[in-house]
Amino acid sequence: MIRYGIIGSGMMGQEHIRNIALLPDAAVMAFVEPDPGMVARTRALVPQATHVADIATLLARDDVDALLIASPNHMHIGQLTQIAAIRPLPVLVEKPLYTDEAQLPDLERLMRAYSAPVWVAMEYRYMPPVQMFRDKVADATGGIRMLTIREHRFPFLEKVGDWNRFNRNTGGTLVEKCCHFFDLMRLILDDEPQRVMASAGQAVNHRDERYDGQTPDIWDHGYVIVDFARGARAMLELCMFAEGSRYQEEISAVGPTGKIEALVPGPTRFWNVEAGPAPTPQVIISPRNPTVPIAHDVPVDPALLAAGDHNGATFYQHQGFLDCIRTGRRPDVTLRDGAQAVAMGRAAQRSAQTGQSVSLD
Repeated sequence: MIRYGIIGSGMMGQEHIRNIALLPDAAVMAFVEPDPGMVARTRALVPQATHVADIATLLARDDVDALLIASPNHMHIGQLTQIAAIRPLPVLVEKPLYTDEAQLPDLERLMRAYSAPVWVAMEYRYMPPVQMFRDKVADATGGIRMLTIREHRFPFLEKVGDWNRFNRNTGGTLVEKCCHFFDLMRLILDDEPQRVMASAGQAVNHRDERYDGQTPDIWDHGYVIVDFARGARAMLELCMFAEGSRYQEEISAVGPTGKIEALVPGPTRFWNVEAGPAPTPQVIISPRNPTVPIAHDVPVDPALLAAGDHNGATFYQHQGFLDCIRTGRRPDVTLRDGAQAVAMGRAAQRSAQTGQSVSLD
């Protein structure tokens, strides 16, 4: 039995808790959460778990074997640093790994010295249609030359204290939201980025909102182009005022022998039943010869769809994290992987702000 301690049980923390409940030989034993409303919701999900005051108290418990960090973005590095100093347990830490350049020295120390596995939560890797896409992409394309990721989705949801309305807390939309896609680019291409170009801004969402007299500054749309070291090009298209889309994510890769696409619906709870049944994820392979596209449905277990908003991916991510703890293998998504995804997002933010391309080392 792997016994979890949870740090932050807001919306995403609760999704993790629902998925942990579906895993054999895993349980939530205790949690840290400052918001009374979220504490009440967490107690309803895991009545056997103990609410504790702070991280030090959580780490003092002898019934906690592993940690999940699902606190606001800007808190992740400070909390990991505190854990490292007290009791470095295995950690699954939500993305983005960091939000500010000032956190880099602490992150570098964690990379060098943290003595237990740290797995960065890049759950889009584990969506079943994305998994099939990854399995088939090399044969379908003959070697990827172009990779495109499009996300057309709903606006940012409300979070406790509205922390996600401001770049200072999130790292900016191209970090907060899009680090998932930059991680996928590196993973699918098995390569490193060299140059980033972006155009993005705030066109529709949150412009009329005010929090303590401040207007949100988070962007709601953009384009990002990334040149990779071995010559492949990747593009991201983000729109966060497109909640009527049939598919939320559309990923395509093209090479000399053909094209492959993954079509991923958004959260089931947001699907308008007046439009009929929610769409099934698909992977479509379109060879150049013969020019006959072949579509594969990729159904997802309804229990996993009900447990979260990420097409079953959170469950599969926890399966991998638990296997990492039990076998001692390397995390799928290391601190370096998490840092690289943020670095790409920060470069995209800077490019969009300056109108200049940004080179990456």
